[in-house]
Amino acid sequence: MIKSINDPLTFKANALLWAASFDACCYLDSNNFTDPYSKFDCLIGAGVKDQLLANAGNAFTKLEYFHSGTPGWLMGFFGYDLKNETERLGSNNSDYLNFPDLYFFAPEYVILIKGNEIEIVADNPQTVLDAIESQSYQQQREQLPVAINARFSKVEYLDTVAKIKDHIARGDIYVTNFCQEFYAEHAEIDPLEVFAKLNEISPAPFSACLKLNDKYVICASPERFLAKRGSKLISQPIKGTAKRGKNEAEDEAIKQELRSQTKEQQENVMIVDLVRNDLTRSAKSGTVTTEELFGIYTFKQVHQMISTVVSELDSNSSAVTAIKNAFPMGSMTGAPKISAMQLMERFERSKRGVYSGAIGYFSPDGDFDFNVVIRTLLYHQKNKYLSFQAGSAITFHADAEKEFEECLLKVKAIREVLGGSDFS
Repeated sequence: MIKSINDPLTFKANALLWAASFDACCYLDSNNFTDPYSKFDCLIGAGVKDQLLANAGNAFTKLEYFHSGTPGWLMGFFGYDLKNETERLGSNNSDYLNFPDLYFFAPEYVILIKGNEIEIVADNPQTVLDAIESQSYQQQREQLPVAINARFSKVEYLDTVAKIKDHIARGDIYVTNFCQEFYAEHAEIDPLEVFAKLNEISPAPFSACLKLNDKYVICASPERFLAKRGSKLISQPIKGTAKRGKNEAEDEAIKQELRSQTKEQQENVMIVDLVRNDLTRSAKSGTVTTEELFGIYTFKQVHQMISTVVSELDSNSSAVTAIKNAFPMGSMTGAPKISAMQLMERFERSKRGVYSGAIGYFSPDGDFDFNVVIRTLLYHQKNKYLSFQAGSAITFHADAEKEFEECLLKVKAIREVLGGSDFS
């Protein structure tokens, strides 16, 4: 069923409210960012016809069977700790969220929104439309400030960066993404309200809200991990972040500085090389190219340096294999990839889980699109544990003070949504 609507924003809010009444739902919103590779403005899946939950070990094999045996739409996430399946690695840091490493479901209802047109894929589309239109999303009371704790004090963070730089000086790695967790215990939030406010404060092209029973992923990601369009693979790693200016002139000056900074370019090109190598594993020989290098893109909270790497998928590689061969994404690991992941497992204090993973979909035509789970709040409603992480690239020339401030900049919108409280 295809239908025109007058107010897409209100329809999307009501559709998410309706979708969240099911045990599982996934809401993906591009927030009207211009993207040559996007197929729609918003995709919503609700209800479960079939599902797959798996942990690292043989999760990708299970997904291969699930994907091939479940025609139609699949939506879900890959957790970062699937690295333990793609490489000989482990995850021994604390995990208070207990999300599975991989979750995908075949939705009972699918809604696609592009412009003022909606398409409902269901056995009873009019019933779905009536149910959505009967919803009445209303903004609730202001979120009471949530007391946020940090796994690292600033002093501890600076000391850890110094130790990481010692490894870089020894030649163990060239660059890594060092992440720290911010968390709250006994936290009570309305996940849908928090997502709505985050999406308003920090709209992003790969925003997502995923519910799995009592577990929520609330995501304002600006980054695409990997997409497939026909036989073309597209990856758009981000390395390089700068704050927004107070006015247009200051904004432009900051963008020019970001574009010209040698450190940011070095970080970006190292990750681009890593992504090119990852895509080669699934590509037709000679087809991996860099479509754009050092592109500067502006978002409501930050400016980002984004590059685009593309290739042609080899006919012997499946969609799931292409994802596995590139996972985890280079922008969240470092280079060399395995050594960087090993070191971060030693220096970080929390299991990353869904953070640094990917959320997205497989479509009936064989395509897929997955983001990078950053600028994201994870919430376990039953045990009232709330978590968000931030990372930055550490190189030999990295300024630890600036990297710490970059982490705070990246979680600024989340902190604002949670009441703007200081870290304990």
